[in-house]
Amino acid sequence: MEGSWISILPFLVVIPIAVWTKQVLPGLLVGLLIGSYLHTPSLIGGMETMLHYIVQALIDKNNIEIIVFLYSFSGLIGMIKTSGGIKGFVEKAAEKIDTKKKALLLTYVSTIGTFSAPTFRFVTIAPIMRALLKKVKMTTKELGFVIETTATPIIVLIPVATAFVGYMVSIIQISLQNQKITEDPYTMFIKSIPYNFFAFVIILVGIYLSFFHHSKSNAPTQVETEEEEDWHTCHPAVSKDLPSKPWNLLVPLILIILLTLFLTWWSGHTKANSFFGAFIKADVLQAMVVSLLITILLSAFFFLFQRFKINDLITSFVTGGNDLMSVVLLLSVVWGLSSVAEDLGFSQFITAHSGWIPQMFVTPLLFLFGAAVSYFIGSAWGTWGILMPLGVSIASVSGVSLPLIIGAVFASGSFGAFSSPLSDDTNTIAKILNLSVVDYARYKLKPALIAAVIAAVLYTATIFFI
Repeated sequence: MEGSWISILPFLVVIPIAVWTKQVLPGLLVGLLIGSYLHTPSLIGGMETMLHYIVQALIDKNNIEIIVFLYSFSGLIGMIKTSGGIKGFVEKAAEKIDTKKKALLLTYVSTIGTFSAPTFRFVTIAPIMRALLKKVKMTTKELGFVIETTATPIIVLIPVATAFVGYMVSIIQISLQNQKITEDPYTMFIKSIPYNFFAFVIILVGIYLSFFHHSKSNAPTQVETEEEEDWHTCHPAVSKDLPSKPWNLLVPLILIILLTLFLTWWSGHTKANSFFGAFIKADVLQAMVVSLLITILLSAFFFLFQRFKINDLITSFVTGGNDLMSVVLLLSVVWGLSSVAEDLGFSQFITAHSGWIPQMFVTPLLFLFGAAVSYFIGSAWGTWGILMPLGVSIASVSGVSLPLIIGAVFASGSFGAFSSPLSDDTNTIAKILNLSVVDYARYKLKPALIAAVIAAVLYTATIFFI
């Protein structure tokens, strides 16, 4: 279909509805519904068209692999929680740590084994810090800030074995397909990582607060004044009712990392002449899915050997997987919305009407716009789903580096996930550390805005070097 202004109408309604409802999904659903009726303007035809786009997205091989990966990954974390892996890790770490420096070093070093998802980071690190607050002479807000800088900002930079990778690659894939760009989406993701400037800057701010900044407050932290409250109550994953078995966390994580690396190499070793070339030629998504499924099977046997009941393991796997069903639903709507907008002529319209933007301002403006959207909706994944098709379309018109644009979109979503009072990250860490969500979000906003300004300057300057 020839591009016209109606092709952007679905996206124009998504953002205000998401901001108004403070939920991403309603805006995406309304956008998909409007796009479907614009495509097939009849009472029944519009609904049939919407169903068609969702079904087509769900039966795509790569999309199915992503859904399997996300559900299974969350299910594995559910089994680890039930088997006492997280609780055991927290208790063992708390026994060994006796100084502020060791506690903060543990926060960073433990990223190696717990980078799978932000919530996973929080329930393994925050309870440890809560147990050690008397030894860590920082205000509770500063401590929460430091912990958060080791979660989403780091996880978005890691290309394997995280809950983010499959989603991020999927968003790139549908955006590239809409523009008829034949680049490999995973390769594009790898190339975009150095351009997620917000993540790098906020990590550096966290390191500064951890090791070089002295808190102006010598008063006890909020949690310290509540000595009667046991840290075991701060999250179900560290409940007193669970067993304490740290190896039930470490073994599955070691397995999935090693298997992912090996099977990624194995997938590409017959297509390349070098060790590193094999990773470039590999079907990374399939390798991650297969690695995860093998890890789940071996971990289940490992837990059964310890006399955990198979019914409990299955229940925890299903419960954990169901925790991510909202993400699967979000993904299916994003895929459908991108497809219907493209069929309405979205790319042609962007091509015809965005050439007036000076090249040096394309990336910083996209980043700042996305940062504002992500702050008000509180969702990195929602922001990426909304903005990635737009960003890739603009990049193809303006001649701006595709990895640079992709990195800026991911950076904009990272800003909201980190700083918004609506984000899951903010609410989870505030709950674990017993902080006021609003006060804590207000505390984080200033350094996050400084990091965003620095990132915008870097995006402006980078255009002269690539």
